[in-house]
Amino acid sequence: MKPNILLLEDIHTSATPILQGIPGATIVRLKHAPSVEELHTLLADVHVLGLRSRTPLTREVLEQAPKLRAVGAYCTGTNNIDLAAASELGVAVFNGPFSNTRSVAELVIGHAIHLLRRVPERHAAARRGVWMKDAKGANEVRGKTLGIVGYGKIGTQTGLLAEAIGMRVIYFDIEARLPLGNATPTSSLEALLGEADVVTLHVPQTERTRNLINAQRLAQMKDGAALINLARGHAVDIEALAQALAGPRLRGAAIDVFPREPASAAEAFESPLRALDKVILTPHVGGSTVEAQRNLGVEVSEKLRDYLMTGAIRGSVNLPELSVGSLRAPSRLVHIHRDRPGVMAHVNSELSSAGLNVSLLHLETQGGFGVAVIDVSAAMDAATLARLEAIEGTVRVFTVLSSKP
Repeated sequence: MKPNILLLEDIHTSATPILQGIPGATIVRLKHAPSVEELHTLLADVHVLGLRSRTPLTREVLEQAPKLRAVGAYCTGTNNIDLAAASELGVAVFNGPFSNTRSVAELVIGHAIHLLRRVPERHAAARRGVWMKDAKGANEVRGKTLGIVGYGKIGTQTGLLAEAIGMRVIYFDIEARLPLGNATPTSSLEALLGEADVVTLHVPQTERTRNLINAQRLAQMKDGAALINLARGHAVDIEALAQALAGPRLRGAAIDVFPREPASAAEAFESPLRALDKVILTPHVGGSTVEAQRNLGVEVSEKLRDYLMTGAIRGSVNLPELSVGSLRAPSRLVHIHRDRPGVMAHVNSELSSAGLNVSLLHLETQGGFGVAVIDVSAAMDAATLARLEAIEGTVRVFTVLSSKP
C-alpha cells in the first residue's frame, strides 16, 4: 500500500516531514473544514486523515471511507469524531493531549489577572469614550485563591503557573489526583465554588459535565468571584451565566468555548454574553498558539507514522495501547477484532494452514476490542489476508508498511 494522506484545517507544516517518512506516502493539504457532503467525496481513497476540531467525522462519513486506517486529531478533544463507529470499523484515532497544555494554562492565568483587575469592563468603557480610572473592585492576583475544576494535564499545569505568581491553588476532581506544588484538594465542587476567587474549568465532555456550572452552582460562587471556561462548551449554562453576570455579585467571566460555535468565520457568532461588559469572549483559541500547533503536528504525526509502519498504538483514544519493537520477521500483521473467545485461535489456525510461523505476538484488549500484532515467517499473500478477514469477529486486518513485499 502507498498511503494517501489527507490533512485538513491547515494543520501545521511540522507534520509534513514526519509523514513523508512513511514509504510511498502522498500528502494532500486543505485549509478548510469540509462539510459531511464534501467528506464523502474526499475520503474515498484516503488511508490516513488529519483534522482538527471543526471537521465532523460522523458514522456516515466513516462508513463511506473503506480504506481509512487511522485518523489524527491535531488537537486535544475528539468530540467531533464518532469514536464508537471508528472502533467498529477498525480505524485507530490518535490525538495530542500534551502539546497545547502550556498554551491553555497561560491563557487561564492571563484571564485571571484581567478579571481580577476588572479589565474587560474598563476596556469596553474606554472604547465607548468612558474613562473608568479608579481602583474599585480591582485586585492583585497574589494571595487570591484559584479553584481548578478538573485536575488533569491542563489543570495541574495551570496550578503550577498560578502558584508561581503567588496564588493559592485548590482543586476538585471526581478521581483521586496527586497534588503538585502546594495545591490542595477540596471535599466537593460546592466547597471549591464557595472558596475560590477565580474558578477555572478543565473537564472533559461527558453527560456528567453537561451544564456543570448552572444557576445553582453560580449562586454558590463567592461574592466577587470570576469564572473561566476554556474546557468544553456544554460545561456552562450560558443563559444562566448571562443572568448571573447581569447582577453585581460576580466579578466577570472569560469564555473560550460555547455550546454552539460557528463553523467558519463567515458565520455570525451569537451569544447572550456579547451584550455584557464583564466578559472576555474568545473564539475557541485556548490551544491556538504557534508553539502548540507545531507541537501537535509532531506529536500526532509520530503516532500515525508508528502505527502504519510498525503497528504500535501510542495514545489512541479508541484502541488499546500496544507497544511493539522493530520487525523480527519478514512480515508483520495487525489484526483488529472483537474481544470474544476463539478469535485468536482461528487466526493462529489460518496462519498455520498457510505455512507461516509466528515469531512474535503482542495482544491487548480494551472496550470490547482486541488488537494483535503478529510477526510471521514470510510475506503475506492476498489469499491469506482474505481468509483472516473472513474470521468471525474480525474488524480489520493489514500488514504494516515495514513488512517486506
